[in-house]
Amino acid sequence: MYSGGIEKIDFIVPKDLEPYINCIMLKENQHPEAHTNIPLFADGYPGIMFSQSENGFHLLPKGKKLSELFLYGQTIDPVSLDTKGPFRFVVFQLYPFASKYLLGVDPKELNDECYDLLQLKEVDVMSFHKVLRDTDELEKQVTILSDLIVALINAQKVSPDDQIQKGIELILKQSGQLTIKSLLRELPLSERTFERRFMAEVGLSPKQFAKIVQFQSSLHSLSNTSFNKLIDIGLDSGFADQSHFTRVFKQYTGQTPSYYLSQMTG
Repeated sequence: MYSGGIEKIDFIVPKDLEPYINCIMLKENQHPEAHTNIPLFADGYPGIMFSQSENGFHLLPKGKKLSELFLYGQTIDPVSLDTKGPFRFVVFQLYPFASKYLLGVDPKELNDECYDLLQLKEVDVMSFHKVLRDTDELEKQVTILSDLIVALINAQKVSPDDQIQKGIELILKQSGQLTIKSLLRELPLSERTFERRFMAEVGLSPKQFAKIVQFQSSLHSLSNTSFNKLIDIGLDSGFADQSHFTRVFKQYTGQTPSYYLSQMTG
């Protein structure tokens, strides 16, 4: 889930949650007549979101009304969050493997889906939800959500796969620009075993995940750097040529790079 309009906030992640949480993000709008549509693009990270909105959030294009407290899986196809009126939401962006350790389900089942945390039986999520709704203080909400994540992890007791975590770290470090064969030189696994275990941990194949990370690198460069030609961004991000860059970019955003740039600067 990625949107340039979501602000990262500087909260210190509790030590025991550092292996699971990448960052904490916030977005809010207090205008009573607001109609907000937030495009979300694939970024390789699942997350937990708590929202406060009089009219609720809908996931488009499915038109699905979302719970106030849910976990979303890997976003592959471009979607958006839509709401009317004032709102606030807080997102805990999780590392790619974390959803399995919080819910104990096959992460592939969560791809392009949102899991209503209020329906969980192993943890009394309703009590966490109540105290979240009873406070408007962001720091308290972050603390409550941190406590909820600890409770979810303790309920599942699933041991992390260290080799797959190392593989994810290498893909992120190289911005997706590496082959699986070069990756396996760092890991004592066969290609078949690595792909099977990676899919079980992340819900995507290693190649899919690397492709999403590479796309995100190009999106960040497009939004945050100066350049003379669009192809410069594509080549710097490891794409073979302009058509390859455009094809992948359109797959994850539904837009060409030039159209995305015109919307961002228009």
